[in-house]
Amino acid sequence: MKQFLFNNGFSSRNPIVNLLIIIVGGLMIAASIMLGFFAFIIIGSIVLIMASVIAIRIWWFNQAMRRQESPQSNNNANDTAGIIEGEYQVVDDDPKAE
Repeated sequence: MKQFLFNNGFSSRNPIVNLLIIIVGGLMIAASIMLGFFAFIIIGSIVLIMASVIAIRIWWFNQAMRRQESPQSNNNANDTAGIIEGEYQVVDDDPKAE
């Protein structure tokens, strides 16, 4: 019964077989780690390239929008710095209040 509980299916009485199982298991673990590392590098590179392309596209779009603005609006924007001019008329919410 004791032997059944501790037997994982790979145990052998031969020490050479046990050594080979340890070596092959270690190589498999190392190969899995290396594969995961390279997959991480490749996926990270793809994400970085896509983020760069999107950032350059947004920058290019903003530059194109700035070029389309009229020269007159650029002069007014520099002079007034955020002031919006216009006329308004106060309208009561309740016309029956009068």
